[in-house]
Amino acid sequence: MSQIIEYEAYRNRTYIFRSRSAAGDLLADMLSSDPVVGSDALLLAIPMGGVPVALPIHRRLGCPMDLIITRKIQIPGNTEAGFGAMTSEEDIFLNKALMSRLNLTDRQIESQLAEVRNQLSDRNRRLRMDRPFPDLKGKTVILVDDGLASGYTMKAAIHMTKKRKASQIIVAVPTAPRRTIDALSGSVHTIVCANIREGLSFAAADAYENWHDLTEAEVMALL
Repeated sequence: MSQIIEYEAYRNRTYIFRSRSAAGDLLADMLSSDPVVGSDALLLAIPMGGVPVALPIHRRLGCPMDLIITRKIQIPGNTEAGFGAMTSEEDIFLNKALMSRLNLTDRQIESQLAEVRNQLSDRNRRLRMDRPFPDLKGKTVILVDDGLASGYTMKAAIHMTKKRKASQIIVAVPTAPRRTIDALSGSVHTIVCANIREGLSFAAADAYENWHDLTEAEVMALL
């Protein structure tokens, strides 16, 4: 099982981070106590929301930083929820239990997959300028996002990282539901999550006083 590092004072609380950047500052503090994290660790942020979280960690720990492009596969008509995720290499992870409840048609599924493929290609070109992906073999990799919901986007990032034979994988997120932490536990070395919440309902936005969906222009300016 993964080592779980949480901030117990924040368990089950909401509206505790002023911003994504403030959440990143706290994660940097939490990561600094992990003995496997050194300046040779590589920080990989999931855009869009993972970028402002990762930047304070990058500055504090001195780790090189890049982006890992994965994307949720949106439920038709619902931009906030997804029924799976895809990597920039088009590896697909589907939440089949959810799909069976949604009664999606093959045509709807293929349409959403095609849209995500295009989005991934555009993001890799515009945010990473189609640079070769960094060599991860034998390295400690820290995967950062602004929160987990179902965890499928992070699951895709973990898969992409494992394919490149990283020696240690650390997931670092400000907030996540307990069920998703449990689902990912065992697939990585460590999960660092400041705000773990239990219960049936969960929204990452509820951990933040100031929250909005970041635009590509905002992320490019941060980078």
